[in-house]
Amino acid sequence: MIALSEIQRARERLGDAVRATPLVPLDVDSPCEILLKLECLQPIGSFKLRGGLSAVRAATPAELEHGVVTASAGNMAQGVAWAAREAGVPATIVAPDTAPRTKLDAVERLGGRVIRVPHEVWWQTMLDRGHPDAPGFFVHPVADEAVMAGNGTIGLELCEELESFDTVVIPWGGGGLTTGIASAVKAFRPGVRVITAEPATAAPLSASFAAGEPVGIDYQPSFVDGAGGRALLPGMWEHARELVDESVAVPVDDVAAAVRLLATRARVVAEGAGALALAAALSGAAGTGRVVCIVSGGNIDADVLAQILLS
Repeated sequence: MIALSEIQRARERLGDAVRATPLVPLDVDSPCEILLKLECLQPIGSFKLRGGLSAVRAATPAELEHGVVTASAGNMAQGVAWAAREAGVPATIVAPDTAPRTKLDAVERLGGRVIRVPHEVWWQTMLDRGHPDAPGFFVHPVADEAVMAGNGTIGLELCEELESFDTVVIPWGGGGLTTGIASAVKAFRPGVRVITAEPATAAPLSASFAAGEPVGIDYQPSFVDGAGGRALLPGMWEHARELVDESVAVPVDDVAAAVRLLATRARVVAEGAGALALAAALSGAAGTGRVVCIVSGGNIDADVLAQILLS
């Protein structure tokens, strides 16, 4: 759990550089009342600006002397590149070779340098917290306290805007978003249920809850590139056991249907990870009552979106 005081300090660091994103109802047949937290409306199209900017602004000038580095499939890459540009230092992004082109193009527009590597090398970069070809201050995309505290500002906004809610559903990629939001929500509303959503083809947290301990899985990539993985990152199982009430593995077809629904009914463009929470809620996995779904990002390749909308 991230201390509430750290999340509040992160909010002070962020100031007005990030948006207090809207929370809007979705009028749709569902087992529950659904509210969408639209993090896809951040300046980079993703919640990752909160964590990236929080971490870079928390660093000292000496730490930033040689620039910043992160390992990211695209959204954290944009958050770190944005923060580095603001700080006037170079940003290097280690990205898996499966990363969506639309996300990497955005990184380069922000002035970041991209190093594309095989998925295994990208994963190892996160474990090692660095890459030999990328000197600089490493901002871990998940397991960095300043990053998770920045993510936690979403939870502060939820508790300030809503007098009550029963459940929050959060996409689980590495666990930094869930840890941040859940830390803030549980501090103010300990009775609120926290549910995570992963693509069923890449759901290590769900498998670990079923096993009662961290386990690896047979990972299968899909268009849901911003969530799921082959295993849990070190330290994230402990956060999950403390903060998460249930983990749901969502069929990829259900995620695609949620992307279509968001586009056609809410006029919201969401990437696969951004539609995971809604897909879980529509399936009934979040139960009844008032349910907040975190729409974490909207950076989806145009051709992927077109295929989903036409299917």
